[in-house]
Amino acid sequence: MTDALPDLHQAVNRIGQPGLHFHDLRHTGNTLAADTRTSLRNLMTRMGHDSPRAALIYQHASRDADRAIADAVNALVKQARGKMNKPLRGKRRGKPDDGATGVPAEVS
Repeated sequence: MTDALPDLHQAVNRIGQPGLHFHDLRHTGNTLAADTRTSLRNLMTRMGHDSPRAALIYQHASRDADRAIADAVNALVKQARGKMNKPLRGKRRGKPDDGATGVPAEVS
């Protein structure tokens, strides 16, 4: 088999990463692209994938994504509380409400 990427092999050896492969770079680039929160369709086009299943591999859970989800949920909870005109604390002796009494609770 002819090596199609001799320059890549020389470059990765020069930077001290002889085990680095082209697919590693592709995976990293696609994972970073997925972290931009672009649509699945746009990721599929960028990656050359025909199926969502293949593109979903790159949408790893991340701390930043988890924080963004929690912040969005908190915003919805605050909005719902404003509409309900309910206090921030439940009726259980000043303990924060866990949502069981019908008052939305913030997430952390």
